[in-house]
Amino acid sequence: MAPVASGHLLALLKRTGLPIKPLLLASASIWQLPALADAPTPVVLEALQVNATALSPLQDPLHLDEQNTTGSRLGLTARETPATVEVKTQQDMQVKGLRTTKEVFSDINGATVGNVPGNPAVLTMRGFSGSAINVMQDGVRVASSTLVTRDVDTWNYERVEVLKGPSSVLSGEGALGGAVNMITRKASLDGQHVDGMFSAGSFNTRRAAIGVNQPLSDTVAVRADISSLSSDSLYDIDHQNTSALGLTGSLLYTPNDDLSMLFAIDHFDDSYDSAYQGSPLVAASAAGHASGIVKNPYGLVIDKSARYLNYSPDGAHSGARSTALRWTTDYRLNDDWSLNNLASYYTARRDFFLSGEQTYNRSTGLLDRTDQRISHDHQFWSERLSATNDTLLGDFRNRFTVGGEFNYTRFSNPRQNGTTTSVDPHNPDVGSFPSSDSNNWPGAGNNVVYQSNMDTTALFAEDAFNLTPDWLWVGGVRYEDIDLRRAITDLNLGTRQSFTPTYRPFSWRMGTVYNLTPDVQLYAQYSTAVTPVSSLLLISTANGGFDLSKGRSVEVGFKASAFDGRTTVLGSLYWIRLNDILTRDPNDATLTIQGGSQVSKGIELSTSTQLTSQLQLDLGVSLVDARYDELIEAGGADRSGNHPVNVPHTTANAAVLYRLNTLPVTLGAFVKHASGFYTDTANTYFVEGHTTLDASISYELKNATVTLRGRNLTNAFYGEYSGYSSTQVFLGAPRSAELGVTFKF
Repeated sequence: MAPVASGHLLALLKRTGLPIKPLLLASASIWQLPALADAPTPVVLEALQVNATALSPLQDPLHLDEQNTTGSRLGLTARETPATVEVKTQQDMQVKGLRTTKEVFSDINGATVGNVPGNPAVLTMRGFSGSAINVMQDGVRVASSTLVTRDVDTWNYERVEVLKGPSSVLSGEGALGGAVNMITRKASLDGQHVDGMFSAGSFNTRRAAIGVNQPLSDTVAVRADISSLSSDSLYDIDHQNTSALGLTGSLLYTPNDDLSMLFAIDHFDDSYDSAYQGSPLVAASAAGHASGIVKNPYGLVIDKSARYLNYSPDGAHSGARSTALRWTTDYRLNDDWSLNNLASYYTARRDFFLSGEQTYNRSTGLLDRTDQRISHDHQFWSERLSATNDTLLGDFRNRFTVGGEFNYTRFSNPRQNGTTTSVDPHNPDVGSFPSSDSNNWPGAGNNVVYQSNMDTTALFAEDAFNLTPDWLWVGGVRYEDIDLRRAITDLNLGTRQSFTPTYRPFSWRMGTVYNLTPDVQLYAQYSTAVTPVSSLLLISTANGGFDLSKGRSVEVGFKASAFDGRTTVLGSLYWIRLNDILTRDPNDATLTIQGGSQVSKGIELSTSTQLTSQLQLDLGVSLVDARYDELIEAGGADRSGNHPVNVPHTTANAAVLYRLNTLPVTLGAFVKHASGFYTDTANTYFVEGHTTLDASISYELKNATVTLRGRNLTNAFYGEYSGYSSTQVFLGAPRSAELGVTFKF
C-alpha cells in the first residue's frame, strides 16, 4: 500500500506553506500507487489545479515617483529632481544578497568601493573618491566619509539614497562626486510587523537579524532592529576575524494630523582582527605563482600562492563603536507652511592599529612594514531648523524652503607611527603589534595627539517653481561659516602647535525639468560644490592655510517609463571640474600651492524592465574619463593628463530574475564588471579589469523565503582597490556559497 498522509500530517504540511498537492502527486507517482492499480472500482482523485506564478508587477522599479530626502528638501520626487537619484531598498539588498555597506555601495551604478582598513567602504563615484563623497545617516552628515563610514550590516537600513554629482547645497562641504544617505528603519503606525533573517556560508560567515514594529496606540508606535554578522574573513584572508553588530530603534508620536515627532537611536559596533592591508607586489622571480593582473614596468606581480596571507602583526585591528540620537519634529502650521526640526547627537570611538605599508625590498627579498596606532574620540552635535512653503504664485505652483543649521564637533586623535620587523612574503613571522608605550614610538612626529574643535553654521534655501504644469525650475543656495580650532601636541618633543583656519564657502545649483509626456522627462542642471584639500578634522599645519577646493558641474539627462510602467530608463551626461587642488609650483617644485585641477566627464545609463510576467532585467552602465588637467608632484613630475587612482573607465551591473512557471521558485543571476584602474598618479601600476558572476535560487514559503546563493562563481582572481601604497592591491573575495532564510509575519 502507498503511505497515506494523516490529517495531522496534512495540517502540519499546510502550516509550512509548502505546495502540498504537487508534493503528494509526486510522492504518489514515485510509489506507483499499487493500491489504486488493484482497486476494483475507479477512484476519483481530488482535482489538482496548477497555477502559473509570476514576479510581482514592477511598480516604479527605479523609484522615480517617490519623494526622496537626499535630492532635495522640498519633497520632490526623482522625476522632479534635475539630477541623477538612485535608490537601493531593503528588498533590493535582500534579493541581490547585499550584506554590508561596501556591497550595497558597489551596486550603485558607476561606483567602485574598497575596504581599506583606515577607510572602510571607501567610495569612488564620477571620478572622485574618499572625502569628495558625502555619506550621511538619516540626512545628518557628521564628518568626512573617510572618517565615519563603516562596513556594517545592511539589515538596519530601509533604503540607501544616492544623489550623483556636486551636492554641497544640500549636505555641505565635501559633496563633489555625490552624496549617499543611509536611511534606517523607522517605526510606523501601519500595524504590527516582525521580520528577520539568518544565514550561514563560506569562511564561517554567519548573519542573523530581527526587527519588530509595534503600534502602542493610534498615535504611538515603536520599532527595534538588531543585526549580527561574524566571519573568519569575508575575503578568506588569514587571521581576519570580522564582526559587526547593529542596533536601531525609534519611537513615533503623532498626536494629530499636524504634528509628528520621531525619536531614534542607533548603535553600531564593528571589528576586524589583523587588519588586511592588501596583497603586496613582489618580484616575479620571488613569486610562487605569479599572476598577471597588475601591469608595471618594474617586474612586480601579485603572488597567487600568497593570496590568503596576512602580513599584519598579531594584535593589529580596526574597529569602531558609534551611537547616534536623533529627534525629528514635523509641524504643519497651515495648508501652506510647515516646519521641520532635526536635533542630533553622535559619539564614536574608532581604533586603527595598522601595518599600513608593506613594501617589497628587492635587496633583502623581504616585506618592509610600518606600524600606525591611531584612535578617534569623536563627538558631534547638530541642530537644523527649516520652514517650507507650498502654494500658488498666481496660477503657478511654488515650493520653497529656507533654514539654518549649527554643528559642533569635538575630535581627539592620538597617533603613533613607526616601523616594525620585515617579514618573509611566503612564511611570515608577523610578530606582535607594539603597545602604546612611548618607548615604542621614538622620534619627532611619531607620538602625537591631534585635537580639533569645529563650529559650522549654515544657511540654506531651495525653490521649485512650475513655469507651466510641465516645466519646473529648481534652484538652491547654501552658505557655510566653518571655524576650525586645531592643536597638535608632540609628546616626544613636548611641543604644541595650534592654528585656526576659517572657511566661508557658498554653493549653489540651478536646474530645470521638462515633461515631454507624463512618463518622460528631460532635465539639465548646473551646480557647484566645495571640498577641503584633506579632511578638515585631520588637516595638517601645512595644509591649514589653504582654501577649499572648488568644483562645478553640468549635467543633462532623461528619465522615462514605458509599457505601462514595466520599463524604466535613466540616462545622464555630466562634466565635473575641480579647481585649486594641491600641486607644486611650476617654478619651484619644493613649494606646494593651490593651482591644480581635475576634470571628469562621463555617461550613465540605468534600466529596469519586466520583459514578461516571469522575467525581470536590471542593467546599469557607466563610462567615465577622469584626468588631472594640471598636477605637478614632488620633484617637479608633471602628472597632467594622467588618471586618478582607483577610477575604472567602465563599470556595469546586471541582474536577471526568472520566476518558474509551476513552482514558487525564483532564479537570479548577478553580473558585475569593472575595467582596469591605476594605483598611482604616475599611472605606472595598472590593475586589470574583472567580471564576476553571482547566482541565487529562492523558494518562497508562506511567510518565509529560503535562498541558496553563490558569489564569484567563476572564482575570478582580481584586484578591486588599492590601499595606502601603490604596490598594495586589495583582492576580491574568492568563490563562496551561502544558505539563508528571511521571514516576515
